[in-house]
Amino acid sequence: VQLQAYGGGLVQTGGSLRLSCVASGRFSSIGNMGWYRQSQGKQREAVAFMFNGRPTNYLDSVKGRFTISADISKNTLYLQMNSLKPEDTGVYYCNVDVLEYSGSLSGYWGQGTQVTVSS
Repeated sequence: VQLQAYGGGLVQTGGSLRLSCVASGRFSSIGNMGWYRQSQGKQREAVAFMFNGRPTNYLDSVKGRFTISADISKNTLYLQMNSLKPEDTGVYYCNVDVLEYSGSLSGYWGQGTQVTVSS
């Protein structure tokens, strides 16, 4: 299973970006999904989660600005980011749990996509 994340870039404060994460390979189904980010000098932090196909948790600092969603038919996870701030700068990673054909549940990470918000 591979996760391909893309959609990052350089935007000005107040701008928007939409991140996508596509899961490919052989698996039975997709489970819980989430986005994380890692800013320079900081630990990776959770930004948004979907449990059982529903947006569940958001980092307090992104509530009202970011929206997590998914198109299961396309095995794709999204993160719509609006009203971006310089403190949103970082590398964004997707994390997806998949149900393998063996019956086991495995978690996978995307390679990360850089988001830079200029002031």
